[in-house]
Amino acid sequence: QVQLVESGGGLVQAGGSLRLSCVVSGRSFNPAIIAYTMGWFRQAPGKEREFVATIAWRGGSTFYADSVKGRFTISRDNAKNTVALQMNSLKPEDTAVYYCAARVGHYTITNPRNFSSWGQGTQVTVSS
Repeated sequence: QVQLVESGGGLVQAGGSLRLSCVVSGRSFNPAIIAYTMGWFRQAPGKEREFVATIAWRGGSTFYADSVKGRFTISRDNAKNTVALQMNSLKPEDTAVYYCAARVGHYTITNPRNFSSWGQGTQVTVSS
């Protein structure tokens, strides 16, 4: 099992920036052998959990939701086993709990039901 712990959420004004981080751990986590995809998802009150971005751990290919393309950047640090989400030009509609997730397989799979490991989430609030 893979363990994920997010950090970096908070309150920011519209137009501002935040950087989320996710630490990946677990004895079964072995990206040298297994093709992991890491993802960020978000869930606003009363709404379903939605895809934000994914990254292939090997190779670093990325995929973004149209709503965040050009504003958010997903990245990973192999040495530190972390995945980051840099969020710029934040809008009030970006307000949500943000979750880090992991799955084995292709990075263009974005349905949260296909992700087997999840963090506890971190709150991001963007004020207008």
